[in-house]
Amino acid sequence: MTNGKEDKEITIYDIAKRLKISPATVSRALQDHPRISAKTKKKIFELADEVGYRRNHFAGNLRSQKTQTIGVIVPRLNSHFMSSVIAGIELMANEHGYSLLISQSSESARKEADSAEAMFNSRVDGLMVSLAYDTNTLDHFDKFFRKKTPVIFFDRVKPHRSATSILIDNYQAAYDATKHLIEQHCKKIVHITAPPMQNVYKDRLAGYKSALEDAKIKFREENVIVTNLTQEAGYESAEKILKMKPLPDGIFVANDSCAIGCMIALKEKGIRIPEQIAFVGFNNDPMSTVIEPKLTTIAYSGFEMGEVAGRLLVNHLNSTSQINNTTTIILRSDLIVRQSSLKGPAGH
Repeated sequence: MTNGKEDKEITIYDIAKRLKISPATVSRALQDHPRISAKTKKKIFELADEVGYRRNHFAGNLRSQKTQTIGVIVPRLNSHFMSSVIAGIELMANEHGYSLLISQSSESARKEADSAEAMFNSRVDGLMVSLAYDTNTLDHFDKFFRKKTPVIFFDRVKPHRSATSILIDNYQAAYDATKHLIEQHCKKIVHITAPPMQNVYKDRLAGYKSALEDAKIKFREENVIVTNLTQEAGYESAEKILKMKPLPDGIFVANDSCAIGCMIALKEKGIRIPEQIAFVGFNNDPMSTVIEPKLTTIAYSGFEMGEVAGRLLVNHLNSTSQINNTTTIILRSDLIVRQSSLKGPAGH
C-alpha cells in the first residue's frame, strides 16, 4: 500500500531529521566537506542511498518539475547499429522538446551502474538502456523503479515488471541463419558469439542449436567460440578455426564486424569463401556490403527500434499512454542472402 508520499522528493531535511543531526551537516557531508567525519559521512550516504535522495544540480524550484531530458545508456557508441538506434530516439525526443543525455558503458556492468547513478542524479525524466555484456542484475536501476521513472530496455534486455523491453526474435533469426547454411549443404557449422549472459546471445545460441537438431546435426560445444565480437576478435577466431580438423564448412557469427574480421583473416590464409567456408553475420552493418564477397546477414532496423522506444517513452511522459501496459515489443528481422553463404546446389 502506498502512503501518498512515494513521489515526494526526499530533501536533506528529511535525512537530517532521521539521523537527528543538522541539515547543514547533511549538506556538507554530501559535498564531501573535510570537516565532517568519515563515520558521519558514511551514515549520511547510506541513508541517502536507501531513501533515494537525489543531489539537486538545479535550482530549488525545479524540485517537482521535469528536466525535459531522457537518459540513454548504450554498450558502445562506435557501433553502426547503436548510432542508428540513438538517431531514432533523438528524432522522437526532439519532436517533443526532449533532449538526450547519452552515456556508454563500454561493455562494463560497473560503468553501466555509474552511468545510471549519474543519470538519476541528473533527474532524467526517463531512461533507455541496452545492457552491457556482463550485466547480470538490474539492481542498479532500482532507484528509477522506486521513483516510478519510466525505463525501457532495448535490444539487449532483461525482463522486469516495471520496465518495457523492445527487441527482435533473436532465436528465430539465428534459427533461420543456421538453417540457411544447412540448406547450402554445410555439415559442420561454427557459431562465434559473446558470453551468453545477455538475451541476444543466449537466444541466438539456442536458435543455432535448434536448427542443427532439426537437421539431425549433432551440436558440439567446441564449435562455439565465445569472444567480445569485435572485428579483432573475429580475426583472432580464424586461428582457432584453421586448427579445426576437419575445417568447418559454415560459420554463423552473432554480429557483422566480427564476421568480417574472421573472413579477412581466413582469406589471407587462402581459404575460399563461400566455396570452402560459407558465412552468415548479424545486424546488416554497412560494412557487410563492402566486404568481398558481400556478407549474408540478419537485418533489423536500429533506427526503427529507437523510434519505437522514443515514441513509447515520450507518449508516457506526456501522459498520452501508459508504458506499463506493454512489457515486450518484438520488431521484425529478415535474413538477407548475399554471396558469402551461397555454395550453390552441389554443396561441398
